[in-house]
Amino acid sequence: MAVITDIADAVVTELNAATFSQPVSAERTYLPVFELPEMKDLHVTVVPRDVAIAPSARSHNQHDYTIDVAVQKKLADADNAEIDPLVSLVDEIADHFRFKRLPTFAEAMWLKTEQKPVYAQEHLDQFRQFTSVLTLTFRVLR
Repeated sequence: MAVITDIADAVVTELNAATFSQPVSAERTYLPVFELPEMKDLHVTVVPRDVAIAPSARSHNQHDYTIDVAVQKKLADADNAEIDPLVSLVDEIADHFRFKRLPTFAEAMWLKTEQKPVYAQEHLDQFRQFTSVLTLTFRVLR
C-alpha cells in the first residue's frame, strides 16, 4: 500500500484504541459521503489528503503527509449543551496525537495539527450538523 494510506490506517487504529470522553469508532475512506439520517450517530472519518516532499539531506527527503480527521454528528437542538461536548472531543483528538509517533507506523512523526475553521458553520446552518475537521501532518524521512 501507499505510505499515506498506511499512515491513515495507523491514525484509525490509534483513534479506535484510545479512550475519549465519547466512544469513537473511526474509519478510513476516500469519499466521506453520508446520508443525513445516518449522521444521528457520531462519525469519525479519516481521509488521506496531501503529500509534500522536500529535500532533507543528501540521501533523504522529508515527506509530509496530511490526514484529515472529520468529526460529524447531526444535532437535535444545535445548542451549546449539544455542541460543546463535540468541540471538546475534537480537542481531545488533537491533543492525543501531539508529539507522538504512530505505534503501528513508527516512522511517522507528528509534525502539526490544524483546525480551520473550528467547525463548519454552513453545515450547522443548513443541516443542523456539527462538522469539524482536524488536519494532522506527519513527517517521514525516506
